[in-house]
Amino acid sequence: MHSNIKLAGQKLRGKIRRIDKGRVLYTAFLIPTALAMTPLQAHAAGETIWSKASEIMQDVYTQILGISTIAAIVTASIALLLMNFSKSGRTVDESRAWLKRIIITWAILNGLGFIMAYVTPFFSGGTWTPS
Repeated sequence: MHSNIKLAGQKLRGKIRRIDKGRVLYTAFLIPTALAMTPLQAHAAGETIWSKASEIMQDVYTQILGISTIAAIVTASIALLLMNFSKSGRTVDESRAWLKRIIITWAILNGLGFIMAYVTPFFSGGTWTPS
C-alpha cells in the first residue's frame, strides 16, 4: 500500500513538471481580468446615455467657465496694471488690445453657457416648446 502511494506521488510530480507554467500564469492573469470586464448591474437604470452625456458636458463646461473666469481676471488685471503704470505708448496700446480680447472671449464663453442653459430647453424634442 505504501508503494502505491509513493507511485501515485511520483506520477503526480511528473504531471506537475509537464505543466506549462507560462500558460498557468496567463490563465491566472486572464481570469481576474475577464471577471473585472463582466458587466455589473446598472445603478442608473432610469438614465439614458444622452442624459448622462449632457450631465457630463454641463459639468465640464462649468469647470471650463470657472477656470476661464479666473484666468480672465488675472490677465485683465495684469493688462490694466500695464496700462496704468507704463510709460511707453506702445505697451499701453498692446495692453488695451489684450484687454479687449480678454473681455470678448470671456463674454463669448458666458454667452454659450446662456444659450445652453436657457435657450436649448425650448427646443426639447426637436420642436419649439414655449413655456
